[in-house]
Amino acid sequence: MGKHLVLIGGGHAHMMTMENIGRFVEKGFKVTVIGPSFFHYYSGMGPGMLGGTYTPEDIRFATKDVVEKQGGIFVKDKVVKIDPDKKEIYTKTGQTLSYDVLSFNAGSYVPMQKAPRDCDHIYSVKPIEKLMEAAEKLKVLFMQKKIVVTIVGGGPSSAEVAGNVLQLAKKIDKYMPDIQIFAGKKMMAKFPENVRSRVISSLKKRGIQIFETGYVKEIKSNEISLESGERFSTDFIFMALGVKPSTIFEESGLPVGSDKGLLVNRYLQSVKYPDIFGGGDCICFQEQPLDKVGVYAVRENTVLLHNLMATLEGSNLEVFDPGPEYLLIFNIGSGLGVFKKKQLVFGGKIAFMIKDYIDRRFMKQFQAIEQIL
Repeated sequence: MGKHLVLIGGGHAHMMTMENIGRFVEKGFKVTVIGPSFFHYYSGMGPGMLGGTYTPEDIRFATKDVVEKQGGIFVKDKVVKIDPDKKEIYTKTGQTLSYDVLSFNAGSYVPMQKAPRDCDHIYSVKPIEKLMEAAEKLKVLFMQKKIVVTIVGGGPSSAEVAGNVLQLAKKIDKYMPDIQIFAGKKMMAKFPENVRSRVISSLKKRGIQIFETGYVKEIKSNEISLESGERFSTDFIFMALGVKPSTIFEESGLPVGSDKGLLVNRYLQSVKYPDIFGGGDCICFQEQPLDKVGVYAVRENTVLLHNLMATLEGSNLEVFDPGPEYLLIFNIGSGLGVFKKKQLVFGGKIAFMIKDYIDRRFMKQFQAIEQIL
């Protein structure tokens, strides 16, 4: 067997590479994919799955099957550290794997430092598997009694989760919850006012409370305390305090950016180790800051596929161009969305219908690979 390509994570930025594993194998290369699950769930449809618009099967790719059917190796495990000088990968279960070329699509995580550990009703909004668990638990609670659901964080994830929790409760049609968002000092502060106002207005019209009176100081299993001293009771908590890149890079002594993501050049290649690449939320693009949105991971696909093959074969690399301003649509539950593309902003059912069409088309494109192989 020739050189060994290892992909860490089966997310959006690795989709085309995984689709073409057969090409790598035909050329004599060994390909291994390491991931924490046999499936990869599309985060863009996660809130819709929470709200019951989609089933888990609607929003997932069969990573293990796609890899193995093409002659690759799938390892269900989590990478905790690598040694870039020895070219070795170390996993949570104690495995050590060597590589010739390595690519990271290891995703991001939601900080949970403020939340008590081992509490069975506090969930992060990522990974999507957590939203699946939360949805099942909420279905039971909504049948039993009226509860208070709290979302900690002021970004778009908070808005999407809040709106879809309400949608889920309406589907159950028993006890309706009180839903509250603790958004710090300003809900969706990074977005233009015409986007903010539409999201906030839609949520408030449906009875969702939004607090912009200060940051959360302490989280207990049944209580939220603000820095102001105010306290609020709660029964169920979602943590949506933004995302941070995987901790692998710092643990491994790799060069990182200001956000601690893998620092990559215009070829999506580590600035220090030319045999290491990356894409998606886990990288910091040296050329310019990139938002943590799936569209960039999707745009990185063709460049990663080309550059991984080129590195194995010793040919020229392609430059990644982030491209023009991207389309942004939020799914805020009840079949409603907020659409933004350049100067065009609008909300309502049409916005959600556009998002739903784009997301389902994206999923069908890659789920089709499972049927072809």
